[in-house]
Amino acid sequence: MAVSQPGAPLTERSSRVVAARKLAQRKHRDRSRRFLVEGPQAVREAVSADAVVELFATAEAAARHPDVFSACDRASIVTSTALKSLAETVQPQGLVAVCGYVDGPVVPGRLVVVLDGIADPGNAGTVLRTADAAGADCVVFPDGSVDPYNGKCVRSAAGSLFHLPVVRGGDVSDHIITLRRSGMSVVAADAHGDRDLVEAVADGVLDGPTAWVFGSEAHGLSSRAADGVDTRIKVPVYGQAESLNLSIAAAVCLYASAGQHRKGASP
Repeated sequence: MAVSQPGAPLTERSSRVVAARKLAQRKHRDRSRRFLVEGPQAVREAVSADAVVELFATAEAAARHPDVFSACDRASIVTSTALKSLAETVQPQGLVAVCGYVDGPVVPGRLVVVLDGIADPGNAGTVLRTADAAGADCVVFPDGSVDPYNGKCVRSAAGSLFHLPVVRGGDVSDHIITLRRSGMSVVAADAHGDRDLVEAVADGVLDGPTAWVFGSEAHGLSSRAADGVDTRIKVPVYGQAESLNLSIAAAVCLYASAGQHRKGASP
């Protein structure tokens, strides 16, 4: 471990703290291909993925999480004011890491998620976390969707950003073509779908490699995505609710696919 300063903790005026703080803005993230991760759980996952470039911690947090602090090659003690200037949460937990971008190309597999025009970073991060839990092979954030390195999206993902391949940018229809050419069935979650999820499971629609496309709550699927998918599936609503929250609907759909894949893998 290399602690950057032997004396007093870095303050919010430190050039390195100031430079890191700029990463809250997308233009600075893209220029340096670096982003901020806060909180012990997410930072620990970033350390495991060898994605941490620099770590800032209060003295209390460094003592509370010595495994994380000692694992970083460039770790600095900062004042609580400096730490708060880097964090976006109301009550930061004392650790903020500067990490390198982790996105790459589409990785087809048994289960892939495509976020079509998802603007809410909390929803997007939660879907990423759910995709990770359901065993997805890849999550795609095409052009028009929220930046996966947005602070709220990173926090909502709770470390899952470092667990599976993430694709950033590109046209949604191009991604759908790539996934279909790989042999995957491309289905969309749509409240006005052709069939409901229960029927789709019973008919074996989700038995094979499947890419799920999720549109925004406000606008639904884009025309480019809707024109490219093989079928549109609705989550049945048995009560009086108008619809499900995007992240909840995604969880229901992804676990339906994961269940069919596990069933097919059973001896």
